[in-house]
Order: sequence, then structure tokens, then C-alpha cells
Amino acid sequence: MSAPPRNVPSSTDPDRLPDVRWLRSSYSTGANNCVETARPASGPLAGLLAVRDSKDPAGPALLFSPESWSGFTAVFSKVAPVR
Repeated sequence: MSAPPRNVPSSTDPDRLPDVRWLRSSYSTGANNCVETARPASGPLAGLLAVRDSKDPAGPALLFSPESWSGFTAVFSKVAPVR
């Protein structure tokens, strides 16, 4: 996997993502122990995928390019779920 472009930030302050709609997996429970994702549609972060901890919505969000996110999640699709 190649490194992300140098001009793509790796995290951001939540105040820079005021108008995004955060989504949770339908597999999530109501216990707030999951991640949420959002795709900024405009501005300098448009086209990136933002990921945050649902327990800390005011905390930082990690930012991924579409290619980086695909590579990151591909690793987990090859691992058996923990039961």
C-alpha cells in the first residue's frame, strides 16, 4: 500500500466538519461503542472520508482518501470476526 499524498491531512478538528452527516453501521448497538463515518461534500476536505469515535463526537476525526480507506478496510475483510 502506498503512502497517502502529503497534502491530505490525517486528522482534523471537529469544528472543520460542521455540515457533515455522520453515519453508523446498522450493526451498531445503542451502547455508543462504534465508529461513525462522514463524507464532506464541499470545502478543503471534500472527497475524503472522516471517521470518528461515537463515544467522543467532539474529539478529532481521522481523515482517509478513498484509496486509503479501501486498503484499511480490506485488511479486516480477511480476518475472522471475534466472537
